Amino acid sequence: MLDLLSTQASEAELEQLKHPMVGGLILFTRNFVDREQLIALIKSIREVRSDLIIAVDQEGGRVQRFRDGFTLIPAMGDLLSHAGGDMVKAQAWSVELGFLMAIELLACDIDLSFAPVLDLDRVSKVIGKRAFGSEPEIVISLAQSFISGMNQAGMAAVGKHFPGHGSVETDSHLAQAVDERTEAEIRNLDMIPFKTLIEQQKLQGVMPAHVIYSKVDPNPAGFSSYWLKQVLRSELNFQGVIFSDDLGMKGAGVVGGYKQRAKAALDAGCNMILVCNDAAGATEVLNEFDWPSGEPHRAATLLKPDVGLVAQGLQQEERWKKAKALAGTFNQ
Repeated sequence: MLDLLSTQASEAELEQLKHPMVGGLILFTRNFVDREQLIALIKSIREVRSDLIIAVDQEGGRVQRFRDGFTLIPAMGDLLSHAGGDMVKAQAWSVELGFLMAIELLACDIDLSFAPVLDLDRVSKVIGKRAFGSEPEIVISLAQSFISGMNQAGMAAVGKHFPGHGSVETDSHLAQAVDERTEAEIRNLDMIPFKTLIEQQKLQGVMPAHVIYSKVDPNPAGFSSYWLKQVLRSELNFQGVIFSDDLGMKGAGVVGGYKQRAKAALDAGCNMILVCNDAAGATEVLNEFDWPSGEPHRAATLLKPDVGLVAQGLQQEERWKKAKALAGTFNQ
């Protein structure tokens, strides 16, 4: 999964998207001016590769890449407090906000938001109110509802950051994050939302954390066959798509350069690797990495929107308006 430098795809970028090992594109704020420009950009990409999965981080709160012309989705961590602690009300709101977030993206022909965040709001500043709450039960209840809303719009759900980023303070975008707790502590707290939602078959994708759980494995979770193959695949029986987090993040540098990172992530069990914010790094991986022989694993096809549900969702104008009004109450 690659990214783009600007608000239009260059000829070189469009050519690169034709590479057989490219399966997706992730968009950022730098790729966005307004809805009209965004739709034109996506149309230009679809003309080159209609099969690509096009994704964005549109969680709500401070992590919302598209704003002008889109509804401002509140931070998930504000749901329960805004509902005065009423879980039933917060769950109902979560469904509508999940639907709203998804349908506004799908209307622009964007397939996926990397959501929801299933981390716990413990000590991590980079997580904070991106999480639904600090306790597994709260996260599970509200995430279930948010995913239901996404699914009603036709969008798949990708839970992040497995097995949990909320209990380590370091921001893995900027430095290597190390969680020194025991495996039992991680499994009995942070991992519970992932385990529960996988059991309920609510997640079509999972993104692991660029965190080293030092008492478990010397590698970050996204480069760990123990976490991905043994725990996520074998023990939890996760059948969906495993995305690496961005291989350009500082937390990924522990395993070497881009080719080493790509190999480590794929060997560990990732189906799709993200190489963002470094065009040279992306080119290196595509053109110099020794790709496995055979047909690429088309993980992205498992995450394409349900076209029928999208069509139905786009006709629910009254629901969209009510959900917009609900989101507006968080900004007053």
